Amino acid sequence: MSKNRVSRRQFLNYTLTGVGGFMAAGMLMPMVRFAVDPVLQAAGESDFIPTKQKVAEITETPTRVDYTFEQQDAWYTSEVTGTAWVYKDEKGEIVALSPVCKHLGCVVDWNTDKSNPDHFYCPCHGGLYTKDGTNVPGTPPVAALDVFPYSEKDGFLYLGKAEPRKEA
Repeated sequence: MSKNRVSRRQFLNYTLTGVGGFMAAGMLMPMVRFAVDPVLQAAGESDFIPTKQKVAEITETPTRVDYTFEQQDAWYTSEVTGTAWVYKDEKGEIVALSPVCKHLGCVVDWNTDKSNPDHFYCPCHGGLYTKDGTNVPGTPPVAALDVFPYSEKDGFLYLGKAEPRKEA
């Protein structure tokens, strides 16, 4: 037997302290993980999203290009579908426009208004945009369509996040 005896009171004190410590750690660990986990996640390779559109097949007529990407919200991952209107301008440069109307966020379509051919038309409130995405004065939109930065990789079009058009 040892010379130092543990009293009943000391034994209960040690036991309750140990159990309380385990319970506190069990409550704090999820909070610490929640705070630290985003920092430890690997960053994406690029902000550009691949599309199935071949750059060589882009013409001077705006074409609807759909693309999909995975979006992660906390621990939930979902597949999101996006759209862009893509064409080549007179200089042969690619132009990628957002289909979201700057009036109320409806989706514009190319060349669907018979009274205004070769325009982007918003069916919600009759908004009109020219081919380059500039809003037509006297119609509801207050700004030009947003533009997508783009890049080409292996002959395919990659789109970035849509940005407001820079005023010239």
